[in-house]
Amino acid sequence: MQMLEGFSVAAKYVAGATVTYWLLVFGYRIFLHPLSKYPGPFVAKLTDGYAGFYAGLQRLHLVTQRNHYKYGDVVRMAPNRLVFNSVKALHDIYNNDRVVKSQVYLVTLGFTGTINVFSVIDRIAHRSKRKLIGAGVSERAMREFEPTMQSQINIFLRHILESSGKSEAVNMSTLSKRLTMDVIGLLAFGYPMNTQTEERYRTLHGGIEASNAHNNVLMQWPRLQSKAIAYPLHYLTLAAQKQAFELIENMIKTRTAEGKDARRDLYAQVADQLETNPEFRLSDIWSEALFLIPAGGDTTAAGISALLFYLTRNPECYRKLEQEIHSTFSSSSEIHGGPQLSDCQYLRACIDEALRISSPVNGTLWRELAADDDESKPFIVDGHVIPKGVQVGVNIYTLHHNPEYFPDPYTFMPERWLSGDEAEKRRMKEAFAPFQIGYRGCAGKPMAYLEASLVIAKLLWYFDFEAAPGEAGHVGGGIVDDKTGRHRPGEFQMYDIFASAHDGPMLVFKPRGHHCEELAAL
Repeated sequence: MQMLEGFSVAAKYVAGATVTYWLLVFGYRIFLHPLSKYPGPFVAKLTDGYAGFYAGLQRLHLVTQRNHYKYGDVVRMAPNRLVFNSVKALHDIYNNDRVVKSQVYLVTLGFTGTINVFSVIDRIAHRSKRKLIGAGVSERAMREFEPTMQSQINIFLRHILESSGKSEAVNMSTLSKRLTMDVIGLLAFGYPMNTQTEERYRTLHGGIEASNAHNNVLMQWPRLQSKAIAYPLHYLTLAAQKQAFELIENMIKTRTAEGKDARRDLYAQVADQLETNPEFRLSDIWSEALFLIPAGGDTTAAGISALLFYLTRNPECYRKLEQEIHSTFSSSSEIHGGPQLSDCQYLRACIDEALRISSPVNGTLWRELAADDDESKPFIVDGHVIPKGVQVGVNIYTLHHNPEYFPDPYTFMPERWLSGDEAEKRRMKEAFAPFQIGYRGCAGKPMAYLEASLVIAKLLWYFDFEAAPGEAGHVGGGIVDDKTGRHRPGEFQMYDIFASAHDGPMLVFKPRGHHCEELAAL
């Protein structure tokens, strides 16, 4: 009995000490922390769990925007984090050599410990990894790879042609994801995943989204990295991760068994560096493949799907783009990378406008002052002196919908990029960051623009299309009276999983005259 009483006293003491500890922590965060003067949700001042909760609901970008409306251009989104909503902050943070990725990116290493160009924090290591993959996604590499990309786009178009013959509605997110996944597999290792024509790897799409959502929660709420919590979360995506690793292992083994110059792919581009530069190893190719497959596939698919959504809901924009494509090209064989495609300015404006309203990466990319910075001068973000160790960022969704830079921000208006005051256009371009800016900007930007341009131009060359009739035609848009920020039927909805999950639009296609006869023969 005395022993039980002793345990009871000890338990009460531990409980009391724990409560006291957290009261002291919360008191410090509210009253004494260097960020205590900044406004923000009360719970966010206490715990990272505020952002982690909304990341789990996949709408942290919408909550961040709501907080900017309520609290202003600088918001405390976590005990040690500030999010900004200005062009000045965007460039002060991301165009700054003193700033590096936040330590939270290391949570994406998961159980593999593999660092790649996405998760690497050290600036020198990043330059090395960027150099490794840069050659494989450069504009020159894209010109060499384009015939392979075109062949995959032709498969995509033939699926559309088949559906048009049956008057079936097509989910463009599904088809776009399969297309871009097959393209990135061929670009990286010349490996035919064939998700457009075979079932084998199609579940990989859902697995990648689940893994991204899991990582996003951990990045917002790093305390969940504790093994007691992280392992259960990890096992929710274990099957998808296992399939991804098996696929990449098969890719690399198959490719390395061939000659270096057997295919024009990423491996061919970097093989010389692997042979001559001791800082590069075959394991680096593994780590970059883990990043390239979701980054190069899902983000491009999101942009294509979003633009198709907006074209079918804005008939005048559809008509103008259709006219540009058919007046620029005299045959489908002319639709390829080069001056003619680059001269399609309205096409580029449409792509940019879709990326602005529904950016594939719409969250906050956290940064902090480098650990080795000597602090010889203050780190200033839009006039605010930021203490070392504080994480800062700009929410892309909020910035892209800031009326100060983009008037009438929820209206799909490609013309805003082509006409108007030069100062206004310059201000918009400075605020436009779907591929991020600075030295950590996306290396695959040329590939994304080329692939999206080819897909949209060829769809408009071969087909007329419109939203599916009935309820199917509303897939992808917001719902009137929704209370979470998804209340605009004309906005293509992105779900924040660091990248973006999305669904739709559902479209119905009709062949354009004799054009599709040649498509059937391809």
